[in-house]
Amino acid sequence: MATDMSPSTPARPPRAKLGYREYCCFPDDGWRHEIIAGDHLMTPAPSTSHQTVSKRLQHQFYTQVELAGLGLVFNAPVDVQLTEHDIVQPDLVIVLKNRTPMITPTKINGVPDLVVEILSPSTAATDTSLKKQLYERTGVAEYWIADPDNQRLECYRLSDGVYRLEPQIDPVTTLSGGLSIRLADIW
Repeated sequence: MATDMSPSTPARPPRAKLGYREYCCFPDDGWRHEIIAGDHLMTPAPSTSHQTVSKRLQHQFYTQVELAGLGLVFNAPVDVQLTEHDIVQPDLVIVLKNRTPMITPTKINGVPDLVVEILSPSTAATDTSLKKQLYERTGVAEYWIADPDNQRLECYRLSDGVYRLEPQIDPVTTLSGGLSIRLADIW
C-alpha cells in the first residue's frame, strides 16, 4: 500500500531498445533507416546536390585510399554498427587496412576511421548534432560534414575523446597525410 497521498500512475514497462535484429526487418522502401541509441530514425532519399558531392568525394577517396592500398571506401547505403543499439548508414566511410577485420559480408561491425555525412535539408540537424555526438562518443577518429549549399567542409578530429574542428584549409589532408583533397574537386 502506498504511503504518500499522491495519485498513483500506472507503471510503464521500459521500451526495449532496438538493435541489429530489428534493423534487419526495416523495409527497403527508399528511406534511409538508422538506429541511434536504440531509437529508429528515417530520412528520405538524398538530393541531387548531395549525391554529386558524395560521388566526387568517393572518387577522391577511392583513388587515394583504396587504389593506394591504404584501406577500403564505402558509400551509402552501408550498415555501420557502432554499438549494440547504434546502427547508421553514413554517406561515406573509410576503414584503414589494419582494421578491415571489422568488415563482414553484411555490415561494418565497429568504428570506422573516417565518416562523412553530407548535409541535406532533411538531415542537417541530425548530422550536425545527434550523429556528431554519436561518432564522438563511439570514437570515430575523423568526422567530416560536407555542406553542398554553402560549399563548406568541416573536418573534426578526435582528441582526448572530444572532437576538435580543424581549420579549413585547402587542400584538406587527413589519414596521416594519406589523403589530400582540393575543395575545387568537391564543389
